[in-house]
Amino acid sequence: MTDEDKSVNIEKIMELIPHRYPFLLVDRVQEYQASEWIKAVKNVTFNEPQFQGHFPNHPVMPGVMLVEGMAQAAGLLTQLSRDGLANDALFYLVKVDNAKFTQIVVPGDQLEYECHIKKVIKNMTLYACKASVGGKVVAKADLLCAEKVK
Repeated sequence: MTDEDKSVNIEKIMELIPHRYPFLLVDRVQEYQASEWIKAVKNVTFNEPQFQGHFPNHPVMPGVMLVEGMAQAAGLLTQLSRDGLANDALFYLVKVDNAKFTQIVVPGDQLEYECHIKKVIKNMTLYACKASVGGKVVAKADLLCAEKVK
C-alpha cells in the first residue's frame, strides 16, 4: 500500500481482524491516519440475519451492532497502525461510555464509521467513535479496547 492509497478492501480486513460472517461489520476502510483516525464503511443489506427478527416487517439495525461495527473499525485502526503485525493478539471491547443512538439504520443505508484514538494506556486504547448515514450521525460512543496476547 502506498502513502497515497489509504483504502483497505475486504480481503485485507479479514487478514487484520478475526471477525467473519455474520459478524464482520466493516466492508471497506476508506482512509486512515496511522495511530490517529480511521474512516470505514458498512453497506447494510436486508439479507443480513439480524433483520429476520429485528424486527419482522420493520427491519432495524440493532444498536449493539452499531457499537460492534465501530469497535471493529477501531480495531482495524490499531492493526493498520502496527502494519498488521499484531497477529499474536486479540482485542476485546471492555467498556462503552457515552453511547447515544440518534436515528434508526435500515437496509439500504451505508454506515460510515469514524474512530479517533483519544488515549493509549498500557495495553488499552480509548477511541471516540461515531457512525453516520448520509453525513448525519446515527450513533456515537467512547470505546475502550484491551489487547490480550494469545
